Formats: sequence, C-alpha cells, structure tokens
Amino acid sequence: MKSNNSLNPLYFQFTLFADFGPLRYLFFSLCLLLYMTIVSANIVIILTVCLEKSLHQPMYIFICCLSFNSLYGSAGFFPRFLMDILSDTHLISRPLCFIQIYVIYTYASCELTILGIMAYDRFVAICQPLHYHSKMTFKMVTHLVIFAVLYPAFAVGFMLYLTVRLPLCGNKLNRIFCSNWPLVLLSCVDTTLNNIVGQSLVITIIFIPLFFVLYTYLRILLVCRRSSSEFRGKALQTCLPHIITFMTYSLSIFCELSLTRFEADKMNPIITVVLSLEYLMIPPINNPLVYGLSLPQIKGVIFRFFKIPNSCFQTFSHTVKET
Repeated sequence: MKSNNSLNPLYFQFTLFADFGPLRYLFFSLCLLLYMTIVSANIVIILTVCLEKSLHQPMYIFICCLSFNSLYGSAGFFPRFLMDILSDTHLISRPLCFIQIYVIYTYASCELTILGIMAYDRFVAICQPLHYHSKMTFKMVTHLVIFAVLYPAFAVGFMLYLTVRLPLCGNKLNRIFCSNWPLVLLSCVDTTLNNIVGQSLVITIIFIPLFFVLYTYLRILLVCRRSSSEFRGKALQTCLPHIITFMTYSLSIFCELSLTRFEADKMNPIITVVLSLEYLMIPPINNPLVYGLSLPQIKGVIFRFFKIPNSCFQTFSHTVKET
C-alpha cells in the first residue's frame, strides 16, 4: 500500500528545464529585462488612464483592467520562472504549485472576458452610437468589470478544488510551470469528473468569449461596409488595437490548449517550451505596446506625462525629409 506522501507529494518537479551552464545567466538577464519591461509598460498605461480625467471612459477603463490583469498574470509566472532558470533542482512545493495554477488560469480567463467586454463596448459605440451613453454607464462598466473578475475566480477555484482532492501517484511535470491537466494526469483514481468540469470550463471561459468577440466584430464589419469611407476609417482606428490584441491572445490560448490536451512528453521539448513561453510572455507586453502606440488619446497623454514636446517629433520629421 502506498504511503500518504506518495499519494500527495509535497513537491513537484519541472522536467523541461535543461542545464545550460553559464548561459543560464544570459537567459535570466533577458527574461528579467522582459519582466521589468512588462511591469513598467503596464504601470505606465494604468497611471495614464487613472491620472488623466479625459480617459475616464469605458474603453480606457477596460484597457486599464487589461494592464492590471497582465501584472497579475506575470507575477504568477515570472518570479518563479526566474528562480528556476538559476536553480539546479526545479522543485516547487505543492501549495505554491496550486497557487500558480490559480493565478495563471484566472489571468487567462479574465483576459478573454475583458476582451469580450471591450468588443461589446466597440459594438455599441460604432453600431448604436446614440445609445452608447445610456448603455455604457458607470454602473454598467462597474458590473462588467466585477463579472470579469468574479466569474473566473469562482470557476477556476472550483476546477482547482477538484484537482487538489485527487490522490497523485507521481510528482514529475513535463512543463516549465504548473498546469492543471498535467496534474490531473498524475492521479491514481478515475478523473472523469475533472475531465467533464475541465471541458465545460474551457467552453464557458474560453470558447464562448472567443466566439462572442468574433461575432461582435463581424457585426461591426457589416455595419462599416454600408457606411462612408470616413466612418470606416474611424471605426478601424478604434477597433484595430483590440483586434490585434484579440488575435494575439487567441494564438496564445491555442498554444496552451494544444499543450494541455496533447501529451507534452511526446512533443519536442523545444516546441513545448516555446509554446509555453509565448502564452505567458507575449500578451502582457503586447497589450501596453499596442494600446500605447496605436491610440492617439493614450499616446498623447503619455508623451505629455514624460514631457516629450510635439516639436521634437516635427523637427525629426523635417530632418528626415531633408536627407
């Protein structure tokens, strides 16, 4: 009969980390630089929206929520990942592993929910402009933000509860961070309930928001086709950053689902690592860059906060033309 510790291991081991010798310090420095960039860029977006009264509008509030969520998700991955790069053992305690799963999964679910809310906001603004202020009130925005936070928190919490109660017959995870399904696969008992709940949550917190965003932008596209070229230009200017963010995150979700549902131990380790890193590194840095550079309202406020005068850019443009 197996002991309690063998059924409930105190530690899990990440098996995808390789010994790169002195190169580990280079990888650590690059990842630390990326993490600092993610933190700095998202804090700039948050401060810009919070301090500038002209940006206290639904669209910018949702962008601010995306940046908060990026900080939250990055905090659940990067500190532990940076430690593992320099470590020789790559062990994580059972409680910390489940905490990491909870943070990463709620981050992913919140991201998609907020993107769905932003798509609805753009739909109302473009397709029903006369009703925008009556529909997207402060109360409505507050309720949407609360829903984007609470539903993933309870849904992921229930899924994780079902995983925590499972007796596990191993402690080796073929990943670079803790993930729910690889832990379920270590179980010594039947996991049909976990599989059903997991599939249901994938549908409700991933595929439904994805299809809702696609449907919303399709409606916007149909409205734009029947409108003037000036109207289409303005609509594209406001929707393009959201579309870029949505496509980037959709690709990230596809990568994570591919790793989750396929046997990662039979895949090329390099592919597994790349897909895992893409899922957790690209969206947090993509969001502030896209919104900070694409939306003139946010970009203008950032330039003003950093006291970058427009004359500098005009002088630079004039110099380029002369050369």
